[in-house]
Amino acid sequence: MTAPPYGLRFDCGRICLDLVATAGGAPDERLTGPGQLAAWLAGAGLVPRGVPLDGVDGRWVVRFRALRDLLSRVVRDELRGRAADADLARLNSAAAAGQPPAPRVVRTADGTLARTLSRPPDCAGLLAAVARDAVGLLTDAGARGQLRECAGEGCRLVYLDTSRGRRRRWCSSEVCGNRERVARHRRKEVEGNRGKEAGENRRKEVEGNRGKEVEGNRGKEVGENRGKEVGERGRRGRPRGRRGKV
Repeated sequence: MTAPPYGLRFDCGRICLDLVATAGGAPDERLTGPGQLAAWLAGAGLVPRGVPLDGVDGRWVVRFRALRDLLSRVVRDELRGRAADADLARLNSAAAAGQPPAPRVVRTADGTLARTLSRPPDCAGLLAAVARDAVGLLTDAGARGQLRECAGEGCRLVYLDTSRGRRRRWCSSEVCGNRERVARHRRKEVEGNRGKEAGENRRKEVEGNRGKEVEGNRGKEVGENRGKEVGERGRRGRPRGRRGKV
């Protein structure tokens, strides 16, 4: 499977969350120009591949970044409590500001069916499609219950947890999950080396104390033996008293 261009992510579970994922992480900004935005529109499925996006320019980029920042605030505020009424009003305005082009089915030259659009896409219509996806997410109790923020260090991505048991901790097991596993392995390795070093130092300390104890006992024993030897020599060299005559 070919990786998406420009480091784009399309694994958050909803189009609106995939737009939020274009900021944060590494690199911090993925919508750096019209080319990146066009790639995101196609990758997210808002525009069928092959449909011309000649109208995408810097003004589109500015407007999509603004909607992204709004979505990021609303989703995270709802995760932690309650989004501001003013932000909800802005989201509703974006959802009503345009009409996405209707999809059409056409038969290609090889006989297969393909999706296209009834008219060229415009910025307001595509922004409205993303905003409506966010409205659908926020008003769906089941989907809201699956919202999670990545537990990876330095990662702020929000995703839908559709895993069994709802135990998914990272936005991506291959990215943040693998980074966390590597970091955990390194921590264990460092702790193991510290424990090994402490054990080796303790062993040396014990052996040193034992050596000192053995040397002390040997010195004591030598001293006692020398004392006994000197005492014995003294007794041998002492003159014996003469017996008196009867």
